Amino acid sequence: MAKDEISTLLSDLRGGHRMNTDEAAALLGVRDRRIWAIAAAADEVRSERAGEAVTYVLNQNLHVTNICKNLCGFCGFGRKATDPDAYLLNEEEVRRQARNAGERGVTEVCFLSGVHPAFTLSSYEEMIGWVRQELPRVDIHTCSPEEVLFAAERSGVSTVEALERLRAAGMGTMQGTAAEILVDEVREVICPRKVSTDDWVRIITEAHRMGIRSSATIMYGSYETDADRARHLSVLREVQEDTGGFTELVTLPFIHQSTPLYQAGIARPGPTGREDILLIAVARLFLDNIPNIQVSWGKVGMKMAQACLMAGANDLGGTMFADAVTVCAGADEADYCDPAEMRRIAEDIGRPLVQRTTTYGRA
Repeated sequence: MAKDEISTLLSDLRGGHRMNTDEAAALLGVRDRRIWAIAAAADEVRSERAGEAVTYVLNQNLHVTNICKNLCGFCGFGRKATDPDAYLLNEEEVRRQARNAGERGVTEVCFLSGVHPAFTLSSYEEMIGWVRQELPRVDIHTCSPEEVLFAAERSGVSTVEALERLRAAGMGTMQGTAAEILVDEVREVICPRKVSTDDWVRIITEAHRMGIRSSATIMYGSYETDADRARHLSVLREVQEDTGGFTELVTLPFIHQSTPLYQAGIARPGPTGREDILLIAVARLFLDNIPNIQVSWGKVGMKMAQACLMAGANDLGGTMFADAVTVCAGADEADYCDPAEMRRIAEDIGRPLVQRTTTYGRA
């Protein structure tokens, strides 16, 4: 896309034009100083749609198991049940970690685990119930469309019934993970055992229509093209147009170091800084119906996170206290971020840090 075409497009966007996927792909591919014009336009839109606050949630991840039926090539966390370092927490340990989270004053517990091949819907109900009993007022953020489909099929029920039972057990909000890139040609390479694009969309839509809100995610920088990223954003925008159920877009750059996909020479070594900034900026400009764009500090580092806050992002995600999934992939310092450090980088760019709930209310 020529310089004058980008200027015209950015001007048209300010005038109400809705970006299409070809335009999004073109902006994602910019490789010169024009990225700063795109970032500046996205930052203006961020100010209008999300305000000046940089938000975060006080949360804690709970890794119930690293045993997974999928063993995706982009993941360094999952294990076979027979691997020497495989684990599955028992009820006592899950409750202990939940109590630990409660002592830290968290408002959200996020289940972040493998999809254990022996789990049924009852397994998920039990685990959610243990945490709900320990933390009755905390949002339990859990169960991606992949897990909902797997649990439903294992238990012989519909995904709608599975969602109803999970909510009754104590699920507060749903994880919009397992999305990776919602282009089946890409999924066949990076996550062939996971839920299809159509099923992901169907299940997330069912949840939204039941009043269960969710995040949306994109994992970029492994095998996909700029056009694939744009198609993914288009799928998310269409779902949000239909349901309004997404709370935010969580941007997840591929962490490559310890993943089979990279070690086999199939994936690139993750996105560059240019790609991180443009993904945030273009997502902000393209997703005109999703108000919050999150940058994952544990995956990009705090300095790049600050840069992304000036390119359209308004949210830093959570404190986490533990993120074995990212650490196992090769990001050694992704476990915990003190809100004091979040405040430092927010105030350094003239913006306040505000604690939020899972659904973006004020905590």
